[in-house]
Amino acid sequence: MDLHSTYPGVMDLKWRAERRLPKFVWEYLDSGTGVEATKARNRKALDRIGFDPSILHGAMECDLSTRLLGQDFDLPFGFAPIGMSGLIWPGAEPLLARAAAQAGVPYTLSTVASRSPEELAPHLGTHAWFQLYPPKNPEIRQDVLNRARNAGFSTLVLTVDIPVASRRERQTRSGLTQPPRLSPRLLAQIARRPAWAIGMMQEVIRDGMPRMRTLDKYVTKQLNLPPTAHIGYLLRTSPDMDYVKWLRDHWDGPFIIKGVMRAEDAEPLERAGIDALWVSNHAGRQFDGAPASIEALPAIRAATGLPLIFDSGVESGLDILRAIASGADLVMLGRAAHFALAALGARGPAHVIDVLKQDLIANMGQIGAPSLTDLPPHRILPELT
Repeated sequence: MDLHSTYPGVMDLKWRAERRLPKFVWEYLDSGTGVEATKARNRKALDRIGFDPSILHGAMECDLSTRLLGQDFDLPFGFAPIGMSGLIWPGAEPLLARAAAQAGVPYTLSTVASRSPEELAPHLGTHAWFQLYPPKNPEIRQDVLNRARNAGFSTLVLTVDIPVASRRERQTRSGLTQPPRLSPRLLAQIARRPAWAIGMMQEVIRDGMPRMRTLDKYVTKQLNLPPTAHIGYLLRTSPDMDYVKWLRDHWDGPFIIKGVMRAEDAEPLERAGIDALWVSNHAGRQFDGAPASIEALPAIRAATGLPLIFDSGVESGLDILRAIASGADLVMLGRAAHFALAALGARGPAHVIDVLKQDLIANMGQIGAPSLTDLPPHRILPELT
């Protein structure tokens, strides 16, 4: 079957993913927090960024490569971290890591993923990034860094926009708990999704229930936590600039700060030796009163010469171009990659990469841009009604 004829866009993958995932898993993946206004703002703000079509350029070969942090990337996007990916689809982290390595794009493993750095080591490519939720204990902190480095992760990403657990009301209403417990309600949802159930059963037989395996070493007893919290909250702290400087002193590779939304935060981070900033509102999952990430991007771009990474609401190649035209150097996707996994299993990651690649080429042709450095000025379009 030609996947492009059936699933030509990320939205097609999203619709199929919802039909294949148990409701509690779908709500975990797709939900924001509050009334999900920030999540909606991300989409609306991206839709308002447009370009004037350009004509009479003749045949065009599009160069999609980009350079960041001294490394060359074949494509201007990569996979963002999502906690407990293995709950969304069995074997999610190895599948995503292998697809990213083959495509020459970055893959980011979360501290609270369902696989540890050591388990991912055989699947990593050149662009392996490790996302850190900040442990409070310095010995644990150093040990996590050592494990990530020894496993082959070259770049450290510190997430700073989760000082406390968010509410994520949709997720809570679905019945998902931390750690997951198979209540009769959840079992009824699982029974209606046989593809997910069979794959997960095989995974459980082989490796046990999905859990945050990076943290197994540091937490030894079973705990009851609020639905939107997890064992990582018992270990981590809300970082400050001293914490950032400690990490800079103890990590000898590229160091990125994720969760920047204010231009005034750029200069002190630049002085602290940070190598790149990641502009993100956590895709609307953390704070429902935040502006769209794409709205914050231009001011941050004007405030710093550091490379900028962007996420939140990206669903197409056109969205990637919108972010680059607004100041991003690289764009990361979280939900879209997991929609692809849930829709197509092992075939999903490579397919969504190709979907985004083809959409980039199509839209660059429309605006007469043979490379990402040739994008024309963008304009703000009227809001859709």
